[in-house]
Amino acid sequence: MTFYLILAALFALGTVTAVMQARRLSYAMPLYFLSAWLVGELAFIHILWQLLLTVLVLLGGGLETAEGRWGLLLFLGSWLGMAYLHLQSMDTAAVLERTLKSTLGENYRGDIPQQRQGVLRNSINAAEWMRPFRMQRPGVRVHRNISYGEHGKRNHLDVYEPETPREGGFPVLLQVHGGAWMIGEKQQQALPLMYHLAQRGWLCVACNYRLSPKDTFPAHIIDVKKSIAWVREHAAEYGGNPDFLAITGGSAGGHLSSLAALTPDVPEWQPGFEGVDTHVDAAVPFYGIYDFLDRDNIRGSMSMEDMLAKHVMKCRPTENQDLWQQASPISHVRADAPPMLVLHGSHDSLAWVEEGRSFANRLHAVSDQVVAYAELPGAQHAFEIFHSVRSDHMVNAVTEFLEWCYARREVKPS
Repeated sequence: MTFYLILAALFALGTVTAVMQARRLSYAMPLYFLSAWLVGELAFIHILWQLLLTVLVLLGGGLETAEGRWGLLLFLGSWLGMAYLHLQSMDTAAVLERTLKSTLGENYRGDIPQQRQGVLRNSINAAEWMRPFRMQRPGVRVHRNISYGEHGKRNHLDVYEPETPREGGFPVLLQVHGGAWMIGEKQQQALPLMYHLAQRGWLCVACNYRLSPKDTFPAHIIDVKKSIAWVREHAAEYGGNPDFLAITGGSAGGHLSSLAALTPDVPEWQPGFEGVDTHVDAAVPFYGIYDFLDRDNIRGSMSMEDMLAKHVMKCRPTENQDLWQQASPISHVRADAPPMLVLHGSHDSLAWVEEGRSFANRLHAVSDQVVAYAELPGAQHAFEIFHSVRSDHMVNAVTEFLEWCYARREVKPS
């Protein structure tokens, strides 16, 4: 029963990491994040297999030992905490609904064509979130490793094409992966969102981009803009209509997607394709880093400056203040920004929620378009990577936001 007790202790600790918000843990932060993320997003699944394990231990007489009884006590406490986490995830729908209603209007769904309303929402049931890593969906063709530039694998993208045509062509979503600007692949993130949208008539494109430390900023944003240029030129080959192009991404992808949305047609970030229109029509950044300079002193002693200076920027702010300013989306908030939905988890231990809040507030103060901002209670970093109660509710809300933006743009006078 030693194994049962050790397992119970580990998951009790994991539940504590998911319930509590802790961020100033220095080198222990990655381990803390991993524990909080996997326990928090998969809480109900953990309860089920641990109950099954406990029944087997009971039938084998293991609970008659002191180790078995202590293990059961720890599991009971853990199950209470995980039940709380599951209920907290279920509240995501209400949080996002309040956000959309307060920003887009109480009857925002009425702005979406009636024939679209019946196909927008994904049914939130155990058949979906009990299989968190089942990504593929019927009705979607995937075209992989299409080259959009001269940098080999790092300039490849994947296209998620709906099999059912959509009148007027498919609006397009470009997904930018995260990974601290140093790791990550196009096929690893936002798959629940892309498959869902592709089933409902959106052409989704996921791009790689050059990574640090081999490459230095602004190589990353140049590649993202080159992906936008590819969409402009080639989306029609897959049934897409690039007249409406939205962008999304998480973490470093949240940074790059928001930066691209706020910096259309910057010549120095479009070398060799300066004349291509790189504006986007809507943006949905997830848990991004929006201020490399941390001008509000949000992170304090947990500053990212050393990591950014060593690996990504290859200089200190004191050495090139302008480059660090230009790399920060918060420096580019503007009146003609596209509609934006900014999402952040309240318990994010890697990209802090205060930074998302500050960015959304500053953008809202100047933008002529809608700026919706939602803090998802209890959510960690990377909450949208696989299916969970929280991520599936989020997919529905993002879909409705994008369809609302698309519908509103369609009815604008030319």
